[in-house]
Amino acid sequence: MLVVMKHGATPDQVDGVVSAIESMGYRARPMPGAQRTTVGLVGNDGRVEEGHLIGLDGVLRVIHVSQPYKQVSREWCSEGTVVDLPNGVQIGGEDVVIMAGPCAVESREQILETACRVAAAGATVLRGGAFKPRTSPYSFQGMGQEGLQLLAEARDETGLAIVTEALDPEGAVLVAKYADIIQIGARNMQNYSLLRAVGRAGKPVLLKRGMAATLKELLLAAEYIVAEGESRVILCERGVRNFDNHARNLFDLTAVVTVKEVSHLPIIADPSHGTGARSKVGPMARASVAAGADGLLLEVHPDPSTAVSDGQQSLNLDQFDKLMGELDMIAGAIGRRIARTAIAPQT
Repeated sequence: MLVVMKHGATPDQVDGVVSAIESMGYRARPMPGAQRTTVGLVGNDGRVEEGHLIGLDGVLRVIHVSQPYKQVSREWCSEGTVVDLPNGVQIGGEDVVIMAGPCAVESREQILETACRVAAAGATVLRGGAFKPRTSPYSFQGMGQEGLQLLAEARDETGLAIVTEALDPEGAVLVAKYADIIQIGARNMQNYSLLRAVGRAGKPVLLKRGMAATLKELLLAAEYIVAEGESRVILCERGVRNFDNHARNLFDLTAVVTVKEVSHLPIIADPSHGTGARSKVGPMARASVAAGADGLLLEVHPDPSTAVSDGQQSLNLDQFDKLMGELDMIAGAIGRRIARTAIAPQT
Protein backbone atom coordinates (compact mmCIF):
# COMPACT_ATOMS: atom_id res chain seq x y z
CA MET A 1 0.00 0.00 0.00
CA LEU A 2 1.14 3.54 -0.80
CA VAL A 3 -0.14 6.60 1.03
CA VAL A 4 0.18 9.62 -1.28
CA MET A 5 0.52 12.91 0.57
CA LYS A 6 -0.89 16.18 -0.69
CA HIS A 7 1.40 18.67 -2.38
CA GLY A 8 2.94 20.74 0.41
CA ALA A 9 2.21 18.24 3.18
CA THR A 10 4.24 19.13 6.24
CA PRO A 11 6.83 16.92 7.95
CA ASP A 12 4.50 16.64 10.94
CA GLN A 13 1.72 15.32 8.68
CA VAL A 14 4.09 12.77 7.15
CA ASP A 15 5.19 11.73 10.65
CA GLY A 16 1.52 11.30 11.58
CA VAL A 17 1.04 8.83 8.74
CA VAL A 18 4.21 6.97 9.71
CA SER A 19 2.99 6.69 13.30
CA ALA A 20 -0.43 5.44 12.19
CA ILE A 21 1.12 2.73 10.01
CA GLU A 22 3.44 1.61 12.77
CA SER A 23 0.54 1.47 15.24
CA MET A 24 -1.09 -1.02 12.85
CA GLY A 25 1.94 -3.31 13.24
CA TYR A 26 3.59 -2.51 9.89
CA ARG A 27 6.71 -0.64 8.81
CA ALA A 28 6.54 2.73 7.08
CA ARG A 29 8.86 3.93 4.31
CA PRO A 30 8.60 7.69 3.60
CA MET A 31 9.69 8.44 0.03
CA PRO A 32 10.07 12.16 -0.75
CA GLY A 33 9.48 13.00 -4.41
CA ALA A 34 9.88 16.04 -6.62
CA GLN A 35 6.19 16.99 -6.27
CA ARG A 36 4.96 15.17 -3.17
CA THR A 37 5.89 12.56 -0.60
CA THR A 38 4.54 9.02 -0.54
CA VAL A 39 4.68 6.68 2.43
CA GLY A 40 4.94 2.97 1.73
CA LEU A 41 3.38 0.42 4.04
CA VAL A 42 5.66 -2.62 4.33
CA GLY A 43 5.04 -5.96 5.99
CA ASN A 44 1.57 -6.93 4.81
CA ASP A 45 0.87 -9.97 2.65
CA GLY A 46 -2.73 -9.03 1.95
CA ARG A 47 -5.05 -6.06 1.66
CA VAL A 48 -4.89 -3.50 4.49
CA GLU A 49 -7.90 -1.49 5.62
CA GLU A 50 -7.32 2.07 4.48
CA GLY A 51 -10.10 3.79 6.42
CA HIS A 52 -8.12 5.43 9.20
CA LEU A 53 -5.27 6.40 6.86
CA ILE A 54 -7.26 8.24 4.21
CA GLY A 55 -8.69 10.61 6.82
CA LEU A 56 -5.35 11.73 8.26
CA ASP A 57 -4.18 15.30 7.75
CA GLY A 58 -2.20 15.80 4.55
CA VAL A 59 -3.24 12.53 2.88
CA LEU A 60 -4.36 12.79 -0.73
CA ARG A 61 -5.16 9.15 -1.53
CA VAL A 62 -4.24 5.55 -0.80
CA ILE A 63 -3.06 3.20 -3.56
CA HIS A 64 -3.16 -0.58 -3.19
CA VAL A 65 -0.19 -2.28 -4.89
CA SER A 66 -1.61 -5.20 -6.85
CA GLN A 67 1.59 -7.21 -7.33
CA PRO A 68 2.78 -9.72 -4.69
CA TYR A 69 6.20 -8.05 -4.95
CA LYS A 70 5.61 -4.59 -3.50
CA GLN A 71 8.71 -2.45 -3.18
CA VAL A 72 10.29 -3.60 -6.44
CA SER A 73 7.14 -3.02 -8.50
CA ARG A 74 6.66 -0.14 -10.92
CA GLU A 75 3.48 0.69 -8.98
CA TRP A 76 5.56 1.41 -5.89
CA CYS A 77 8.07 3.62 -7.72
CA SER A 78 7.36 4.90 -11.22
CA GLU A 79 10.90 6.18 -11.77
CA GLY A 80 13.62 3.66 -12.59
CA THR A 81 16.20 2.88 -9.92
CA VAL A 82 19.73 3.99 -10.77
CA VAL A 83 22.62 2.27 -8.98
CA ASP A 84 25.71 4.45 -8.49
CA LEU A 85 29.11 2.74 -8.36
CA PRO A 86 32.28 4.14 -6.74
CA ASN A 87 33.97 4.68 -10.11
CA GLY A 88 31.24 7.06 -11.25
CA VAL A 89 29.32 4.53 -13.35
CA GLN A 90 25.52 4.35 -13.10
CA ILE A 91 23.49 1.20 -13.77
CA GLY A 92 19.90 1.84 -14.81
CA GLY A 93 20.41 5.23 -16.41
CA GLU A 94 20.99 6.12 -20.05
CA ASP A 95 24.30 4.28 -20.30
CA VAL A 96 24.80 0.57 -20.96
CA VAL A 97 27.28 -0.89 -18.47
CA ILE A 98 29.65 -3.65 -19.54
CA MET A 99 30.80 -6.10 -16.86
CA ALA A 100 33.53 -8.39 -18.16
CA GLY A 101 36.11 -10.83 -16.88
CA PRO A 102 36.79 -14.51 -16.29
CA CYS A 103 34.39 -16.96 -14.74
CA ALA A 104 36.94 -17.57 -11.99
CA VAL A 105 40.01 -15.79 -10.67
CA GLU A 106 42.84 -18.24 -11.38
CA SER A 107 46.03 -16.24 -10.78
CA ARG A 108 47.35 -12.72 -10.34
CA GLU A 109 48.65 -12.62 -13.90
CA GLN A 110 45.36 -13.85 -15.37
CA ILE A 111 43.09 -11.39 -13.56
CA LEU A 112 45.37 -8.35 -14.03
CA GLU A 113 45.86 -9.02 -17.74
CA THR A 114 42.13 -9.45 -18.26
CA ALA A 115 41.26 -6.39 -16.19
CA CYS A 116 43.66 -4.13 -18.08
CA ARG A 117 42.42 -5.31 -21.46
CA VAL A 118 38.69 -5.12 -20.76
CA ALA A 119 39.14 -1.68 -19.18
CA ALA A 120 41.02 -0.46 -22.24
CA ALA A 121 38.20 -1.76 -24.45
CA GLY A 122 35.55 0.15 -22.47
CA ALA A 123 34.29 -2.17 -19.72
CA THR A 124 33.64 -0.44 -16.40
CA VAL A 125 33.04 -3.41 -14.09
CA LEU A 126 35.30 -6.44 -13.62
CA ARG A 127 33.61 -9.77 -12.99
CA GLY A 128 35.45 -12.73 -11.55
CA GLY A 129 34.57 -15.53 -9.16
CA ALA A 130 36.54 -15.98 -5.95
CA PHE A 131 34.01 -18.52 -4.66
CA LYS A 132 32.57 -20.87 -7.27
CA PRO A 133 29.48 -23.07 -6.80
CA ARG A 134 30.17 -26.01 -9.09
CA THR A 135 27.95 -28.90 -10.12
CA SER A 136 30.69 -31.37 -9.22
CA PRO A 137 32.30 -31.24 -5.76
CA TYR A 138 35.61 -32.14 -7.41
CA SER A 139 35.69 -29.11 -9.73
CA PHE A 140 37.69 -25.96 -8.97
CA GLN A 141 35.88 -24.07 -6.20
CA GLY A 142 37.73 -20.74 -6.42
CA MET A 143 40.65 -19.04 -4.67
CA GLY A 144 38.55 -17.65 -1.82
CA GLN A 145 39.87 -14.61 0.03
CA GLU A 146 43.06 -14.57 -2.02
CA GLY A 147 40.90 -14.22 -5.12
CA LEU A 148 39.05 -11.29 -3.52
CA GLN A 149 42.37 -9.61 -2.77
CA LEU A 150 43.46 -10.04 -6.39
CA LEU A 151 40.21 -8.49 -7.58
CA ALA A 152 40.82 -5.52 -5.29
CA GLU A 153 44.33 -5.15 -6.71
CA ALA A 154 42.90 -5.19 -10.25
CA ARG A 155 40.42 -2.48 -9.24
CA ASP A 156 43.24 -0.30 -7.93
CA GLU A 157 45.21 -0.74 -11.14
CA THR A 158 42.38 -0.17 -13.63
CA GLY A 159 39.59 1.83 -11.97
CA LEU A 160 37.08 -0.93 -12.68
CA ALA A 161 34.38 -1.65 -10.10
CA ILE A 162 34.21 -5.25 -8.85
CA VAL A 163 31.31 -7.72 -8.94
CA THR A 164 31.81 -11.15 -7.42
CA GLU A 165 29.62 -13.88 -5.97
CA ALA A 166 28.76 -14.72 -2.37
CA LEU A 167 27.59 -18.27 -1.60
CA ASP A 168 26.34 -18.04 2.00
CA PRO A 169 25.55 -15.45 4.67
CA GLU A 170 28.99 -15.73 6.28
CA GLY A 171 30.73 -15.37 2.93
CA ALA A 172 28.58 -12.36 2.08
CA VAL A 173 30.20 -10.43 4.92
CA LEU A 174 33.66 -11.19 3.53
CA VAL A 175 32.70 -10.42 -0.07
CA ALA A 176 31.19 -7.08 1.02
CA LYS A 177 34.62 -6.00 2.32
CA TYR A 178 36.12 -6.28 -1.15
CA ALA A 179 33.37 -6.06 -3.79
CA ASP A 180 31.49 -3.05 -5.11
CA ILE A 181 28.57 -5.32 -6.10
CA ILE A 182 27.68 -8.62 -4.43
CA GLN A 183 26.46 -11.22 -6.91
CA ILE A 184 23.84 -13.82 -6.07
CA GLY A 185 24.11 -16.67 -8.53
CA ALA A 186 21.29 -18.56 -10.20
CA ARG A 187 21.60 -21.50 -7.80
CA ASN A 188 21.09 -19.18 -4.83
CA MET A 189 18.25 -17.00 -6.12
CA GLN A 190 15.88 -18.53 -3.58
CA ASN A 191 18.40 -18.94 -0.76
CA TYR A 192 16.39 -16.66 1.51
CA SER A 193 18.87 -16.49 4.38
CA LEU A 194 21.52 -15.35 1.89
CA LEU A 195 19.15 -12.81 0.33
CA ARG A 196 18.44 -11.34 3.75
CA ALA A 197 22.16 -11.22 4.55
CA VAL A 198 23.11 -9.31 1.41
CA GLY A 199 20.15 -7.02 2.01
CA ARG A 200 21.94 -5.93 5.20
CA ALA A 201 25.49 -5.90 3.81
CA GLY A 202 25.47 -2.29 2.61
CA LYS A 203 26.49 -3.00 -0.99
CA PRO A 204 24.51 -3.14 -4.27
CA VAL A 205 23.36 -6.64 -5.20
CA LEU A 206 23.35 -8.34 -8.61
CA LEU A 207 20.60 -10.97 -8.50
CA LYS A 208 20.65 -13.64 -11.20
CA ARG A 209 17.49 -15.38 -12.33
CA GLY A 210 17.28 -19.00 -11.18
CA MET A 211 17.68 -21.80 -13.68
CA ALA A 212 13.95 -22.60 -13.64
CA ALA A 213 12.55 -19.42 -12.10
CA THR A 214 9.65 -17.35 -13.36
CA LEU A 215 9.96 -13.58 -13.47
CA LYS A 216 7.52 -13.37 -10.56
CA GLU A 217 9.84 -15.56 -8.49
CA LEU A 218 12.84 -13.44 -9.50
CA LEU A 219 11.09 -10.25 -8.42
CA LEU A 220 9.94 -11.81 -5.14
CA ALA A 221 13.57 -12.80 -4.49
CA ALA A 222 14.54 -9.18 -5.08
CA GLU A 223 11.81 -8.16 -2.65
CA TYR A 224 13.60 -10.12 0.10
CA ILE A 225 16.71 -7.99 -0.42
CA VAL A 226 14.84 -4.69 -0.61
CA ALA A 227 12.76 -5.59 2.47
CA GLU A 228 16.02 -5.75 4.46
CA GLY A 229 16.85 -2.18 3.44
CA GLU A 230 19.00 -2.55 0.31
CA SER A 231 17.25 -0.80 -2.58
CA ARG A 232 20.20 -1.06 -5.01
CA VAL A 233 19.29 -4.35 -6.65
CA ILE A 234 20.30 -5.18 -10.23
CA LEU A 235 18.45 -8.05 -11.87
CA CYS A 236 20.16 -10.37 -14.37
CA GLU A 237 18.66 -12.54 -17.09
CA ARG A 238 21.02 -15.50 -17.62
CA GLY A 239 18.82 -18.06 -19.32
CA VAL A 240 16.54 -20.76 -17.97
CA ARG A 241 16.42 -24.53 -18.42
CA ASN A 242 15.02 -25.60 -21.76
CA PHE A 243 13.70 -28.83 -23.28
CA ASP A 244 15.83 -28.33 -26.42
CA ASN A 245 19.59 -28.86 -26.62
CA HIS A 246 20.61 -26.29 -29.23
CA ALA A 247 22.02 -24.06 -26.46
CA ARG A 248 22.98 -24.39 -22.80
CA ASN A 249 19.87 -22.44 -21.74
CA LEU A 250 16.91 -20.61 -23.19
CA PHE A 251 18.10 -17.00 -23.19
CA ASP A 252 14.89 -15.11 -22.47
CA LEU A 253 15.27 -11.56 -23.80
CA THR A 254 11.57 -10.91 -23.34
CA ALA A 255 12.43 -10.89 -19.63
CA VAL A 256 14.34 -7.64 -20.17
CA VAL A 257 11.33 -5.94 -21.72
CA THR A 258 8.85 -7.39 -19.23
CA VAL A 259 10.87 -6.47 -16.14
CA LYS A 260 11.09 -2.87 -17.32
CA GLU A 261 7.30 -2.82 -17.61
CA VAL A 262 6.55 -4.20 -14.13
CA SER A 263 9.58 -3.16 -12.02
CA HIS A 264 11.70 -0.07 -11.46
CA LEU A 265 14.87 -2.14 -10.92
CA PRO A 266 17.58 -2.16 -13.61
CA ILE A 267 18.15 -5.40 -15.50
CA ILE A 268 21.25 -6.66 -17.27
CA ALA A 269 21.80 -9.71 -19.47
CA ASP A 270 24.33 -12.53 -19.32
CA PRO A 271 24.65 -14.03 -22.82
CA SER A 272 27.64 -16.14 -21.75
CA HIS A 273 25.60 -18.37 -19.44
CA GLY A 274 22.48 -17.73 -21.49
CA THR A 275 23.95 -19.53 -24.50
CA GLY A 276 26.91 -21.54 -23.19
CA ALA A 277 28.78 -21.20 -26.49
CA ARG A 278 31.36 -18.61 -27.54
CA SER A 279 29.95 -18.35 -31.06
CA LYS A 280 26.54 -17.31 -29.71
CA VAL A 281 27.71 -14.76 -27.13
CA GLY A 282 28.33 -11.89 -29.55
CA PRO A 283 25.00 -12.10 -31.41
CA MET A 284 23.01 -12.36 -28.17
CA ALA A 285 25.01 -9.58 -26.53
CA ARG A 286 24.11 -7.31 -29.44
CA ALA A 287 20.48 -8.41 -29.21
CA SER A 288 20.43 -7.71 -25.46
CA VAL A 289 21.52 -4.11 -25.93
CA ALA A 290 18.95 -3.67 -28.70
CA ALA A 291 16.26 -5.07 -26.40
CA GLY A 292 17.01 -2.42 -23.77
CA ALA A 293 19.22 -4.20 -21.24
CA ASP A 294 20.95 -1.80 -18.85
CA GLY A 295 24.16 -3.77 -19.08
CA LEU A 296 25.90 -7.00 -20.01
CA LEU A 297 27.75 -9.60 -17.96
CA LEU A 298 30.35 -11.21 -20.22
CA GLU A 299 32.92 -13.92 -19.58
CA VAL A 300 36.33 -12.97 -21.00
CA HIS A 301 39.58 -14.89 -20.57
CA PRO A 302 43.12 -14.43 -21.99
CA ASP A 303 43.17 -18.06 -23.13
CA PRO A 304 39.74 -19.72 -22.92
CA SER A 305 41.20 -23.12 -23.84
CA THR A 306 43.02 -23.20 -20.49
CA ALA A 307 40.22 -21.72 -18.33
CA VAL A 308 39.41 -23.76 -15.23
CA SER A 309 35.69 -23.13 -15.76
CA ASP A 310 33.37 -22.04 -18.58
CA GLY A 311 36.11 -21.73 -21.19
CA GLN A 312 33.71 -22.82 -23.93
CA GLN A 313 31.56 -19.71 -23.43
CA SER A 314 34.35 -17.21 -22.74
CA LEU A 315 35.47 -14.67 -25.31
CA ASN A 316 39.19 -14.14 -25.81
CA LEU A 317 40.56 -10.62 -25.47
CA ASP A 318 40.56 -9.84 -29.19
CA GLN A 319 36.99 -11.06 -29.57
CA PHE A 320 35.93 -8.82 -26.69
CA ASP A 321 37.61 -5.81 -28.31
CA LYS A 322 35.69 -6.41 -31.53
CA LEU A 323 32.38 -6.92 -29.73
CA MET A 324 32.75 -3.64 -27.83
CA GLY A 325 32.92 -1.72 -31.08
CA GLU A 326 29.75 -3.40 -32.28
CA LEU A 327 27.92 -2.72 -29.01
CA ASP A 328 28.88 0.94 -29.22
CA MET A 329 27.11 1.26 -32.56
CA ILE A 330 23.98 -0.59 -31.41
CA ALA A 331 23.70 1.49 -28.24
CA GLY A 332 24.00 4.67 -30.29
CA ALA A 333 21.28 3.51 -32.67
CA ILE A 334 18.75 3.37 -29.80
CA GLY A 335 19.81 6.61 -28.15
CA ARG A 336 22.12 5.15 -25.52
CA ARG A 337 25.87 4.79 -25.11
CA ILE A 338 28.35 2.42 -23.53
CA ALA A 339 29.23 3.65 -20.02
CA ARG A 340 32.70 4.96 -19.27
CA THR A 341 34.35 5.18 -15.87
CA ALA A 342 34.74 8.62 -14.29
CA ILE A 343 37.44 7.60 -11.82
CA ALA A 344 41.06 7.24 -12.88
CA PRO A 345 42.97 4.16 -11.71
CA GLN A 346 45.59 4.53 -9.01
CA THR A 347 49.15 5.08 -10.16
